[in-house]
Amino acid sequence: MSDVARCVATALKAADIRAVLTGGACASLYTRGGYKSSDLDFIIQNVVSGTQLDRAMASIGFRRVGNQYEHPDAPFFVEFPAGPLGIGGDLHIQPVEYRIKGTVVSILSAADSCRDRLVAFYHWNDRQALRVAVSIALRHQVNLISIRKWSEREGARSKYEEFISEVRQLAAQRRARRRSR
Repeated sequence: MSDVARCVATALKAADIRAVLTGGACASLYTRGGYKSSDLDFIIQNVVSGTQLDRAMASIGFRRVGNQYEHPDAPFFVEFPAGPLGIGGDLHIQPVEYRIKGTVVSILSAADSCRDRLVAFYHWNDRQALRVAVSIALRHQVNLISIRKWSEREGARSKYEEFISEVRQLAAQRRARRRSR
């Protein structure tokens, strides 16, 4: 997945298309493949025609099939969901630069990727999304106070409590395993 993200980011940049990698692909990167996504979602940040996008994706062998782009050699498809870039009700997202084999890819921060997964848990009770959010929180420094405040604005205080309980429980288990070695 990281190679596909790198190639797409390179092609988009060459075509002057600014886009941010979001969704499950970010979660896959932040969990180092612990979560497997079947697609890559990029949110375009500037005005781009369908022809420009088709041309950029064709330059790396992807072709449009409906609303997604497919490549004969890639097990993942690429989508460009409508913006704006947001997580729940928060539209003030600051992407970060993530390096993949020397290529800079604009993606959600680890904290925003965690929140992105929490949205699915909060609104659709997606338990897998909860597990992925916990995994991201344990692997990366995320501001849990900020996530709590955002969760409250999303009307999900009790689900945040479930999330933080899982984070604390798994962190304690990891510490216990390390001490027993």
